[in-house]
Amino acid sequence: MKEQILVRIAGQDRVGLTTEIMGILANHDAEILDIGQADIHSTLSLGILIRIDEAVSGQVMKELLFKATELGVTIGFSPISDDKYEQWVNRQGKNRFILTLVGRTLSARQIEVATRVIAQQGLNIDSILRLTGRRSILHPVSKTRACIQFSLRGTPTDRSQMQAELMHLSSDMGFDFSLQRDDMYRRSRRLICFDMDSTLIQTECIDELAMRAGVGEQVKAITESAMRGEIDFKESFTRRVALLKGLDVNVMHDIAEHLPITEGVDRLMEVLKRTGYKIAILSGGFTYFGEYLQRRYGIDYVYANELEIDDDGKLTGRYVGDVVDGQRKAELLKLIAQVEKVNLAQTIAVGDGANDLPMLSEAGLGIAFHAKPRVVANAKQSINTIGLDGVLYFLGFKDSYLGEAGKLQ
Repeated sequence: MKEQILVRIAGQDRVGLTTEIMGILANHDAEILDIGQADIHSTLSLGILIRIDEAVSGQVMKELLFKATELGVTIGFSPISDDKYEQWVNRQGKNRFILTLVGRTLSARQIEVATRVIAQQGLNIDSILRLTGRRSILHPVSKTRACIQFSLRGTPTDRSQMQAELMHLSSDMGFDFSLQRDDMYRRSRRLICFDMDSTLIQTECIDELAMRAGVGEQVKAITESAMRGEIDFKESFTRRVALLKGLDVNVMHDIAEHLPITEGVDRLMEVLKRTGYKIAILSGGFTYFGEYLQRRYGIDYVYANELEIDDDGKLTGRYVGDVVDGQRKAELLKLIAQVEKVNLAQTIAVGDGANDLPMLSEAGLGIAFHAKPRVVANAKQSINTIGLDGVLYFLGFKDSYLGEAGKLQ
């Protein structure tokens, strides 16, 4: 006859500890049914579920006790009945989700309120993983990031309510979150599409041009109204471009050279390019600035709006071709995915304005970034507390895997 025994080991971690334990189990032909380990501040918690002949189980536990004393760790044993083991096996078929919490720092209170929502929805936490690097207390950096990833098992009682509660808490308590189904698509994202203005850069290029043309306040008012969704994007775009008539095209070069790049963009682009993502800019702004960023970061696709220029090098107040509005952004995301042979579930879209909502909804993972209230309210994921490199944590990247790119700046 065979039995199942859960072996629990805790104490100061040391090199070779797992090998020593496995050596004893191997000598008695133990079968490993499950194993897991967590290591926090050089203190480990190791669990091993074994199946072994009842005739030798007593001897195995005796040898493990002696070895634990020798290694300076504590050890415990729990018998697992066949019925309990089968119940555990049957839970494998349940849905799995990944909840990611992000902030400049994360407090016990923030984690408590988030995990309370999880518990109320009937989900169990299988594992907890810190994705960000260790933070120095003696040598602090200015732009810290903290991220914890929870692996959840079960079916939420009401996923929409769970999403809404987490969104409300994140706004009230100053953290960001992402809740994703843990499936093959989450693990194989391949295409990411960004809005440009107020996402990749911390300005609206049309506002920059308007200031040079002396119509800054007029254009800014129209821009803000459009981004809040109060007026149609195409109409607002046409009205704003008309106000730029007569501006010398040479000012665009100076604006491009001084674009305020959003925090985290350099790090994000380096990692995305290194790991083989296809990257696109889908912008209601202007091609000139999108192509500047394309050259700087090696971006694969740029779709934006083309300003018409007369023979004297002046803006005519008109544009060439169709306007890249919200619906066009969604269409372009689908088109690029088709060209790259990428399933839509493997795509990511990131933006801040109302005209980004269609592509955020279309993408497998839509992320509102420092977005307007209407956008945050309609998005399933949002980043409001840290830079754009927070996207990496929603994709499951761990700082320690990223080398120099993973270091805090």
